[in-house]
Amino acid sequence: MSSILYYGILWPLSKLPLAVLYLLADFVYLLFVSVWPYRKKVIETNLKRSFPEKSQQELRLIQRKFYRHLADLLAESIKNFSISSDELLKRIEVEHPEVMHKLAEKHKNVLLLGGHYGNWEWVITSQALLFEQHAIGLGKPLSNGFFDKKINALRGRYGMDIVNAKNYKAFIAKEYDKGFAMLTLTDQSPGDSRKSYWMQFLNQPTAVLYGAEQMAHQYDLALVFFRLKKIKRGHYLMHLELIAESPKGLTYGTITERHTRLLEQQILEQPEFWLWSHKRWKREIPHDLETLMEQHRREFDLRYKDQV
Repeated sequence: MSSILYYGILWPLSKLPLAVLYLLADFVYLLFVSVWPYRKKVIETNLKRSFPEKSQQELRLIQRKFYRHLADLLAESIKNFSISSDELLKRIEVEHPEVMHKLAEKHKNVLLLGGHYGNWEWVITSQALLFEQHAIGLGKPLSNGFFDKKINALRGRYGMDIVNAKNYKAFIAKEYDKGFAMLTLTDQSPGDSRKSYWMQFLNQPTAVLYGAEQMAHQYDLALVFFRLKKIKRGHYLMHLELIAESPKGLTYGTITERHTRLLEQQILEQPEFWLWSHKRWKREIPHDLETLMEQHRREFDLRYKDQV
């Protein structure tokens, strides 16, 4: 069934011009707002908790704009199966590319951080074309083995290596002296609430993945946050912001706080372009959170005390 869906529907559709796929997106948008309100309860709950100060009318407007963007994202994701490198480079403009270039000149390996905002799939596919560092994508395998293999092959067709989050250490050891930029999306719901970093995010206690901070300290990685701005349909501006050239001297939680606040800032500016249909807040707050955080802090200081 997966192969039929891929070869019989998705691949042929991807060959159509984006203008035609956007007609499909217009139809899907109408379905979202009238017939099939995709994950309506999840979206409404996420928006209400994130913006308690907004009226129901304001929240409904954000939801409609999100459905508009989600329909466009569906069309762009289909196009991503066969989009050419030339077309990708016309649709993603990098603001302040010198941030990555200067780090490459200093032979600094980079952790490129972002969220499920705008069109992150086009960023993944084009990263090897945009920057001189060897592109690495860090992620978890999809549950569907067929699509996991196909999508990772498509994501990496312009030079990116896709690495399983469980096996990244061996890959880093091999690539460390060659120069790389590893991309990871940090706004996924952590698998274990007790191994997470807890902080206020969008007006509510939130478990945040802590792996990026640990990886940065372990391998002395520079940290760059990428912010996507949707200029118009099918065109994005990628703004780069250096969080830290080195994690040395930074205390427990500093990196996680910084990149999460940057993501929060762009969501507050234009909330409709974040993935509100994701069950972001499904982890329960540990009953002993203060004790747990203090334990994490002590473990961090013990492990990286020579850096702080």
